[in-house]
Amino acid sequence: MKTNSLLLATLGLSALIYACKVQMNAKAPTGTSTIVSSEVVSKAESDTTQPLAPFSIVPLTPEQSQRAFVLPPGYHMELVASEPMITEPVAIAWDGDARMYVAQMETYTQDADGTGTKDKKSRVMLLEDTNNDGKMDKSTVFIKDMLLPRMLLCVNHELLVNETDTYDIFSYKDTNGDGVADQKRPVYVVGKVAPGNLEHQRSGLVWNLDNYIYQTVDPIRFRYVNGMLKPDSLHSGSNGQWGLTYDNYGRLFFSRGGGENAGSGFQINPKYGALEFADAYDEATFSPVWSRISNPEVQGGPPRLRPDSTLNHFTSGNGQSIFRGDRLPADLVGDYLINEPVARIIRRAKVVNRAGKTQLENVYHNKEFIASTDFFFRPVNTYTGPDGLLYIIDMNRGIIQESNWTQKGTFLRSKIDYYDLAKINQRGRIWRLVHDDFKPGPKPKMLDVPAASLIKYLDHPNGWWRDNAQKQLILLGDKSVVSDLRAMVTGHKNASALGRLHALWTLEGLDSIDKDLINATLTDSDAQVRRAAIWVSERYLKQNDTDMIARVGKLIDDPNYDVRTQLLLSLGSNKNPQAQQIAQEILIRNADNEMLNRVKKSIDRNEDSKIYGMKLGSFPAPDRKLIVAGSEIYKGMCSPCHGGDGNGLPTNAAPALRGAKHVNHDRDFVIRILLHGLKGPIDGKAFPSEMASMKDNSDEWIASVLSYIRYEFVGTSSRAVKGRQSAVVQPDDVKKVREMYASSRGAWTIDELEKLIIPPPTAAK
Repeated sequence: MKTNSLLLATLGLSALIYACKVQMNAKAPTGTSTIVSSEVVSKAESDTTQPLAPFSIVPLTPEQSQRAFVLPPGYHMELVASEPMITEPVAIAWDGDARMYVAQMETYTQDADGTGTKDKKSRVMLLEDTNNDGKMDKSTVFIKDMLLPRMLLCVNHELLVNETDTYDIFSYKDTNGDGVADQKRPVYVVGKVAPGNLEHQRSGLVWNLDNYIYQTVDPIRFRYVNGMLKPDSLHSGSNGQWGLTYDNYGRLFFSRGGGENAGSGFQINPKYGALEFADAYDEATFSPVWSRISNPEVQGGPPRLRPDSTLNHFTSGNGQSIFRGDRLPADLVGDYLINEPVARIIRRAKVVNRAGKTQLENVYHNKEFIASTDFFFRPVNTYTGPDGLLYIIDMNRGIIQESNWTQKGTFLRSKIDYYDLAKINQRGRIWRLVHDDFKPGPKPKMLDVPAASLIKYLDHPNGWWRDNAQKQLILLGDKSVVSDLRAMVTGHKNASALGRLHALWTLEGLDSIDKDLINATLTDSDAQVRRAAIWVSERYLKQNDTDMIARVGKLIDDPNYDVRTQLLLSLGSNKNPQAQQIAQEILIRNADNEMLNRVKKSIDRNEDSKIYGMKLGSFPAPDRKLIVAGSEIYKGMCSPCHGGDGNGLPTNAAPALRGAKHVNHDRDFVIRILLHGLKGPIDGKAFPSEMASMKDNSDEWIASVLSYIRYEFVGTSSRAVKGRQSAVVQPDDVKKVREMYASSRGAWTIDELEKLIIPPPTAAK
């Protein structure tokens, strides 16, 4: 132990001397101010770029780490739980009585080679605060021997859990009160391995306002019906990577860390299609991040660093949330928060609606809402808690990158080895953000109580209470509360707009909606209630109910753009002539509105996706199977970097695939790239990361994803050296190329590949 301590101290001193030299020679970062109308912003912008704290890689105790936070005036951080009570935490969920379940990925990157990552040694912990002081003081191992659990959702007395490498979701229940799950049952079973790197698999499992349960990556959402998850396809795919949240009105917010994206998918619900705007946030002012310490161990190397060795922009945005609590300053409510664990910061942004388009704007200028000088602070999730405060999950570890990207010879691996970061693991902290002017809220009691006692919580100032009261009322299924809920929705009971909104969606979840109720809410004084009324009315619109189509059509000139947008979303794909006329009239009356025009295009593309099978009709059944399987892989694993449409991302994290000549080449060309990886410039353009080798996947897996890419971004066939080739790559094609090279073969360069394959002949004139 003394030897290890001496080693760490020596490394820390060396790093401190190095960092001080770098910081002394570095120029102060500059940036462009983002304009956001808020008092807190004007105060924040009075103090911009700060000098970096001394660089140290000495692991801090929880108490030391607590003092290392850099926060706005009045804010403080409190410790909720830490090692040894928890280790490697990645996600949490509270039940209706505020007991906290913690998903722990205890085999995540325990060394730079990823040794033992897929061992079933991870756990879900159950934590309790028995004396109401805000700190967890009781813990039990609720579930053990798991493979990197990644999604949690509490439903009454049960916990739904998804593990890595599987689509399957199981329910766990403690039937004897000892804090240990003793009953397990399936609630959604696909029965096959979920492919992809663990960082590119699903997250979320959030029960949204619309009573659907959403997740990232996979093109599916669920309804919880009779104790089972009933799937519903998202024809244009899902979105995101690690992290999923929603606002007071059911707007979902995704992020794609692999694509260096700090927020996506928040324009429309994915059931209507996909819609992104290049200016959803300003790359020049929103992408730069502002650490308070040097963070030289970045994936992407020197291009991702400023001269002072701080990360220059988002590379791993994750774990976002919309703060919806009631025990922090009111100007924080509704703000978007997203982690950047490489920079050791949490960004705060305003969510701005401009003529229906949603945009994110940084609250601060050249600094962050939350930063830490603890080198091992690694925020990976944020939540609004039952007490109305903000919760932060901190893995507090050395390596925050899966081993596919920490291989020997990479820039990141050299830093990991130099600073001996692989030894700092099996730690973890859960923090809550508090403020001088507020006390934490009371602990809820929503389990084992009559349904009628939950109704008042639908109008609670804390979004956590509203959400969980709605969910619990639906799970109980007690329709004796319907009359009280209707009175709440229609204004016969004094309730806020948010209370009316939740009461409406609770009635929807209880299948107690009728046309009279919808007609009443379509004239509500609050725009978001009117928008929800249109959304809920879809059960009638889909049945071509002409009376309801005419009724919602009266909102065609609603003063609120969100209402008009929802009207177009709800009618835009309807084949009824009356509905089509209303949708067309919306576009005519709003010809200059970018949001509405783009929404219609997204709806049309989504409808095309529903008949995707017709497009594949000319292919034999086995080939269709490969393409469809590859589409799932691409949307989940490849789109975060290459873009869902193959056109790349504004961040230029990876090359575009649509129209790329190397995709349109002989099939052996792209097989080599997927098997061994690709490095270096492409057509003279450099990219921040290498294309990692996918050789650990099966021949069929590689054939599937390449078949989809070539089919989707090239066509049903392409001209190659060996003549015209089908877009489909067969597993045998992959096998033949795999057998040509040793397993240790490194990444290719484009020049190397082009020397192997003779260019196609020039077409005769």
